[in-house]
Amino acid sequence: MMMLLIAGIVLVAAILAGLVIFTAVTARRVEQALPPRGQFIEVSGARIHYLDKGSGPPIVIVHGLGGQMGNFTYALLERLTDEFRVILMDRPGSGYSRRAPGATGRLTEQAAIVAEFIRKLGLQRPLLVGHSLGGAIALTVALDHPGMMKALALVAPLTHVPKQVPAPFRALDIKSNFLRWLVAWTVATPIGIRRGKAILDAIFSPDPAPADFPIRGGGILGLRPRSFYNTSLELRAVNFDLGEMVARYPSLRLPVRILYGTSDEVLDHAVHGEAMKAESPAVSVELVPGGHMLPISAPDVTAKFIKAAARSENRDSA
Repeated sequence: MMMLLIAGIVLVAAILAGLVIFTAVTARRVEQALPPRGQFIEVSGARIHYLDKGSGPPIVIVHGLGGQMGNFTYALLERLTDEFRVILMDRPGSGYSRRAPGATGRLTEQAAIVAEFIRKLGLQRPLLVGHSLGGAIALTVALDHPGMMKALALVAPLTHVPKQVPAPFRALDIKSNFLRWLVAWTVATPIGIRRGKAILDAIFSPDPAPADFPIRGGGILGLRPRSFYNTSLELRAVNFDLGEMVARYPSLRLPVRILYGTSDEVLDHAVHGEAMKAESPAVSVELVPGGHMLPISAPDVTAKFIKAAARSENRDSA
């Protein structure tokens, strides 16, 4: 019996070691295939990777849960840089950005990083654009650091506490930091490889997920263990601040424009979009056909929305 127990322990240890090695090798290959494309800046203990393109009035764009700047370089960036200076940032813990030691991923913490990032780049009240969770972060910047931007343009933003975790992200809903780390370094990568297409299809639905998104859109960066760990951490951290934020929405004074797809299957456009009109007179909402990933599935519509917001605020401030 003792020999069987020892043999079982050895087998489990060998399997775990094999998974860790596979995960580490996969992460290295991913980063060799998709190296950093921008530059780095230290912000409040975090190392932020960002891309700065174009010239003109500044626009800062913040991605959502599990994303990175590839969500916008895929198709949106080239549609904006003819008229504007566009800065894309990998949020702390995403893409090639590193969190500060002890960072929690809370909205208030990330908003402070975005505000300090804007200060460090010397940007004068840019238009702040946020997609999905990036929308919640942009709203937090507006509430906690209201002088940092001239307006918000939010695409499919998270604005209220969800009743449940959206289906594509439920595997990330892990409470324990140790269990989160264990999953990240063992089964998350092979499961991500096996189920990657199904997960992308669910996030993009009902729009088709582009076949080239894993490379051109940087999707395979999510296969790295630190990407899984940090995305899971953010998912759990959202609700620490979001409920309290909702009570502060009536204090919003700067213009907030929202673009939502009427077929969004990740976030309900009625709850997170149209309901915002009752929260503040500063909010306007535009509904269009499409799902959650409008910057990729509807880049022309998204670019038109962002440009209109930027032009309007530039005229008003002139």
